[in-house]
Amino acid sequence: MKKGLLLSVVATGFIFAGGDIAPVAPVQPQVAPVAPAACDFWGQIGVRYETKGDKVFKKETSYLGTTVVLGVEKELGYGFGIGAELAGTKYVSDVGEAKTGEDAEISQLYVTYKTGNTAFRLGRQALPKSLSPWAWSDRTVGRLDTSFEGLVVVNTDLADTTLVGAWIAKAGSGTTFNYVNGQNNAGLLMLTAQYKGIANTTLTGSAYYVTKAEMSSVWASAKTKAGNFDLGLQGVYAKTSGSKGTFGVAGYAGTNYGALDAKLTLAYLNNGATSLNLGGTSAFWGDSFAAFGGDISAAGKQKIARVDLGYKIAGYGKVYAGVAMDKPDTGETQTGARVGYKFNVSKVAAKVEYRYIKNPGFADGKQHRVRVEGVYKF
Repeated sequence: MKKGLLLSVVATGFIFAGGDIAPVAPVQPQVAPVAPAACDFWGQIGVRYETKGDKVFKKETSYLGTTVVLGVEKELGYGFGIGAELAGTKYVSDVGEAKTGEDAEISQLYVTYKTGNTAFRLGRQALPKSLSPWAWSDRTVGRLDTSFEGLVVVNTDLADTTLVGAWIAKAGSGTTFNYVNGQNNAGLLMLTAQYKGIANTTLTGSAYYVTKAEMSSVWASAKTKAGNFDLGLQGVYAKTSGSKGTFGVAGYAGTNYGALDAKLTLAYLNNGATSLNLGGTSAFWGDSFAAFGGDISAAGKQKIARVDLGYKIAGYGKVYAGVAMDKPDTGETQTGARVGYKFNVSKVAAKVEYRYIKNPGFADGKQHRVRVEGVYKF
């Protein structure tokens, strides 16, 4: 999918958004749309301090922000329901990443209808990563980075199978929602099938097509658990008419021993004119390097490797660390590393993390980042 065209489909998120080790779970479960409960309410308050750049803890490289998210779903009867979510952010410090003042939005506003095993959701909504790998909704301190406007249909008639169809006309956040490909008669069409009929295994396949742009892609993955190991294999292909297509393959192997867990991810990309890095919201596992500040949108061939480690401290949270490397056939190798600690206190989920990135695109060729955040759910 062509970078610059699909960036109007998927709004740019934090470069650190994709592939984080067990990020704070969204307030609202990101699953296939179903008829709402009689009345379901969710909300949270979040606080984040972040400083990053070649020099940290400086006014020009730091910010402090708070977010508030309130959501509700209600059943209306006869299979119909409605849902809405409000979100607001207040930046206490008007510095760093052009974050100034405050803003608020209706991040979700939709109607639902369910008949038999088929559910419809129409309006502004979040899309789940597990069923929409190219255009999905991530959250920053609980607030949706991207909302999508369109229709999503989910069917579960087939045993152990979820079928999803979606038509997306707009995407964005805050007051900025753009038509797909910048045309009000264009749209993103998605079809996904997910099968869980094999023990401990999930098979997923998706196809995308952007009208008026002649852009298309296919995406497939297989994930399984064998004994003490988690294994995954994935392949993607994206093509824009008149340009070279992009192919990527990735795999991972993870295991745990008591409180210790480890995961190795390897990826290879033959990256053409069609980018797999959609503003930080690509579910391609090789894009997990972008979580360290890497860039998988460069032309040519790339080899990516990443190792993640975690250790649970009973009653005191989890310590985690990771390293990543991206070696292109041209240009400089990019590397990244991080270490962090996450824990829960009552209903507050907190995290402290430090990252170091070596990337020729940064000032002095490197970047440090320190992030502290806490989220209270109610």
